[in-house]
Amino acid sequence: MRAAAISAFALLLASTGAGFALDTSATMTSSLSPDALWKKVGDFCGIASWHPAFPKCVLSADGKQRTLTIANNGGTIVEGLEAWDDGKRSYTYVILSGPLPITNYRSTISVAPDAKGSAVTWVGKYDAKGVSDAEAQKTVDGAYAAGLKALVGE
Repeated sequence: MRAAAISAFALLLASTGAGFALDTSATMTSSLSPDALWKKVGDFCGIASWHPAFPKCVLSADGKQRTLTIANNGGTIVEGLEAWDDGKRSYTYVILSGPLPITNYRSTISVAPDAKGSAVTWVGKYDAKGVSDAEAQKTVDGAYAAGLKALVGE
């Protein structure tokens, strides 16, 4: 009976996606209209034009994968596009490979109307890999903050 209860609990954790995933979420406002900000954010490989950590992006022929070059010879990250919604101004992607101290990374970036013009929100879930949870979260928090700051020019 006890083994069955433990198995059921493990299955519940796996099926609900619950676990030890870390979360990062960042939002910044912009004076740009939602459509104008989405034009910058909504280009899957356009991240190289606004994120200082990724000076180069190469898009696959089918547009479903991007290979990002990390600044200062930091290697490359390959990301896969999972979902795209131009109407809702959002897309979701995963990291397929790269040198970051994280694994199981899945993220959504979106643009919405705001009283100042628009707001961009970047939300991610991931697990630490080879480092403490705090160090992994610091890496992702820093990437989101630097990217959004550069994107909105604040």
